[in-house]
Amino acid sequence: MDIERPSPVTCPAKARRDRMNSEYFPFRLPMCFPTARERFGRRMLVTGAMMLVCMSGPGVRAQTLEERAEQAVDAPLSVPDAPIPATSDEIGFAADALDYDDQTQIVTASGNVQLLREGNRLRADKVVWNRTTGAVEASGNVSITDPDGNIAYGDRIDVTDSLKDGAVENLLLVLDKGGRLAAGRGQRVGNLYSLDRATYSPCSVVGSDNCPKTPSWQIKAVKIIYSPDRKRVSYRNARLELFGVPIAVLPSFSHPIGEGGASGFLVPDIGVNGLNGFEIAPPLYLKLASNRDLTLTPHIYTSARPVLEGTYRTQTGKGAYRIAAFGTYGRRTDTNTLVTSNNIRGYFEASGKFQLDPLWNVSGSLRRSTDRTFLRRYNISRDDRLRSMVQAERVDGDSYFSLQGWAVQTLRPADFQKQMPIALPVMDYRRRLTDPLLGGRIQLQLNTLAITRSGGQDTQRAFAGAEWSLRRLTGLGQEVTFTGYARGDVYHSSDNLLTSTVSYRGVTGWRKRGIVAAAADMRWPFLGPVFGGVQRITPRIQIVAAPRLENLSLPNEDARSVELEDSNLFALNRFPGYDRFEDSTRVSYGFEYALTLPAFTLDTIVGQSYRLNSRPTLFFNGTGLSSRTSDVVGRTTVRYHDLVSLTHRFRLDKDNLSVRRNEFDAVVGSRRTYATVSYLRLNRNITAGLEDLADREEVRLGARVQITRFWSVFGSTVIDLTGKKEDPISVSDGFEPVRHRIGIAYQDDCLELGLTWRRDYQSLVDLRRNNTFQLRLAFRNLGI
Repeated sequence: MDIERPSPVTCPAKARRDRMNSEYFPFRLPMCFPTARERFGRRMLVTGAMMLVCMSGPGVRAQTLEERAEQAVDAPLSVPDAPIPATSDEIGFAADALDYDDQTQIVTASGNVQLLREGNRLRADKVVWNRTTGAVEASGNVSITDPDGNIAYGDRIDVTDSLKDGAVENLLLVLDKGGRLAAGRGQRVGNLYSLDRATYSPCSVVGSDNCPKTPSWQIKAVKIIYSPDRKRVSYRNARLELFGVPIAVLPSFSHPIGEGGASGFLVPDIGVNGLNGFEIAPPLYLKLASNRDLTLTPHIYTSARPVLEGTYRTQTGKGAYRIAAFGTYGRRTDTNTLVTSNNIRGYFEASGKFQLDPLWNVSGSLRRSTDRTFLRRYNISRDDRLRSMVQAERVDGDSYFSLQGWAVQTLRPADFQKQMPIALPVMDYRRRLTDPLLGGRIQLQLNTLAITRSGGQDTQRAFAGAEWSLRRLTGLGQEVTFTGYARGDVYHSSDNLLTSTVSYRGVTGWRKRGIVAAAADMRWPFLGPVFGGVQRITPRIQIVAAPRLENLSLPNEDARSVELEDSNLFALNRFPGYDRFEDSTRVSYGFEYALTLPAFTLDTIVGQSYRLNSRPTLFFNGTGLSSRTSDVVGRTTVRYHDLVSLTHRFRLDKDNLSVRRNEFDAVVGSRRTYATVSYLRLNRNITAGLEDLADREEVRLGARVQITRFWSVFGSTVIDLTGKKEDPISVSDGFEPVRHRIGIAYQDDCLELGLTWRRDYQSLVDLRRNNTFQLRLAFRNLGI
């Protein structure tokens, strides 16, 4: 029976008549059929109520001529459905014409025949019912729908009058859960379908031109059994074909239908790596319960010992969690001593989140590796720091509470693990109030932090603060915002000399600090039409006043990486975190410009700041804030439809306009074909020895080209352009590839296929430059 019924105009007649080039794939190709309107228009409706008079046995509830005529008036373009029977002994019936032979006890219905009983619905052009034997024979555009929503199509169907059991010639079974089964002959007994010399495929057999096409993949078998109750398809003597080519023989095989999933082997991952050799990883999926599963994956290599991977997932009424682990026994080289020995190597991770009630939730994650190269050696992750945390949160309309703890494992070769912080506890509470006097907003905050290190400085901090803000619009259209801030801090630190950067240490013991600051910010937008769109020019000025504070005597744990950017130009405190607060009176000024056209938008901001007082600053050379007059910063964003997106960020030296920061991101193309370019150059001449503030130059390129409807090619590269000009201690010549990637991919409604080549250039102990080839094959709608 037909899978699709395309318009005969778009599909050649020969293509409509041809069958699949398959020895037993009996999907009949799309053909032309009259529409429901045409059939209804040229047939006269005849009452089915005669069935009640002429038939004994199971009751038949049919539509009367008046009911059919009324439906024809109300919906003249629709074909009326059979009425729903009142009891299981009745049959709902509708047809265009009816003939009943008293002597042979044979009822013949023709023209849009519909029978409905116990949730089973049969449709056909003609139905012959033998009342004596109970046999029902349907022919002509036959379909029968079971209570589960599965639809069986055939040239001819023989069923019992219960509409449950029967046999079908040239069967096509369209499953409600997705997929199609086809056979030269099939039968249904009870709620079990049995098909001989049959084929299963969830893929479309009609192309974009509405003409037939070979399914991307299909499973052919001598016998196929489908159980709607178990939602499972079983095969005997089957083979799997990809694009018509057999790739696997499956003597005994089964899989679930739909998204429920079931235990069994999944499609293996295949790859070749310059370090580990050829790899094959066949996952074994075990469905432990409806809400729990386990996947065991052995990674087998030709040049390395195997790695066993396990992933356990579960979902509860409050949330879900996941546990994964990798393990092997092999050679490991210590990154500090360079001593190589055989040992257990592995990686463990766990994560989960639980919503205890509408306000409270608890979440956590754990990530640990036995050594610094395991994750990259086996292509698990490229992270160079692993963060483990646990957190409890409460969120409502006016308050927020968080209690958490976290720890960090470093995988960077130059870092010392004993210097990595462990934060426990970290508490933050905020509450918003409405100012009863001036109508502004007040936010109260309480915060505590305790950091310990096994071989470094320990710091404890607590503060209480309040921030008041008021936003008003003047009669001239100016937007004015007033801000007031007050905070009291208490610190305690020990082992301060173990921190190598002097400015981060602070003074050992107890210290305290009081902070007050006030700010006034004015924006004055001017709007007007231009070029068929709207443009907006917005001058902006901000004044911030803060007295001199005790900063350097306090430890600095969270305000280390500071630099003037467009995002913090008008911030109350341009330090990130809480351990440093900008104690100066300054004026920040700039302007914003926006142009909005039907297909084009442009947004830009440029600004600078000037410090009114002359006392020494907290900011180091190279941050753009070390002098009374800051560097000039800006950002420009351009968009054209969904085809072009450009963003440029910059910082210019205040003295000679040298480019200290030049960052460019561009995406050009559609969702299917596009190119990306990212370029970053930091030439800040920053003070040596500051953490995370080294100069750098890097370019990232990527592209994807859709060469056909389903096939595409892609590639990307990362190149480190940092040379001695940016980093005096660099040994690079200014062009050091980091990683290349090129691949080809196929993706349609039921198949993903890809081949990727990757070249890694970084080396570290047991890691070295190598090539990796990865084959990806994923069958969709296979129930796993």
